[in-house]
Amino acid sequence: MAQVKSGDTVGIHYTGTLQNGTVFDSSDGRDPLQFTVGSGQVITGLDAAMPGMALGEKKTVQVPCDEAYGPINPQMRKAVPREGIPDDVPLDLGTLLNVETPEGQAMQVMVVDVDEATVTIDANHPLAGQDLTFDIEVMSISGD
Repeated sequence: MAQVKSGDTVGIHYTGTLQNGTVFDSSDGRDPLQFTVGSGQVITGLDAAMPGMALGEKKTVQVPCDEAYGPINPQMRKAVPREGIPDDVPLDLGTLLNVETPEGQAMQVMVVDVDEATVTIDANHPLAGQDLTFDIEVMSISGD
């Protein structure tokens, strides 16, 4: 039976959960996720779990934050003066905003704190600092 190796394109069904059991993403009701193993298209811990798996095989993979979206980087949080933000921009906690870096790169940030003078935004990935669990099933394997 064919086994997944680096360079193969695989299709997997998956459910990703946080340590408390909360589902953060799933392919349920969608086509399988397709990616090339070893190409960096998915997080490191999930990519590394694929070689050696067979078609139809199921597995639970524990992915530490360092092999997922990394640890929380305090430098990715920034307090900005409230007067620099247009009045029509919602500033509720948890609101996702699209901003542009000084270099012109678009990025998504989350509002994490608001006071009278400043709005604190966080550019860390929402899953940064989280250890993740994936239940995966190999649905297709195509080699080179």
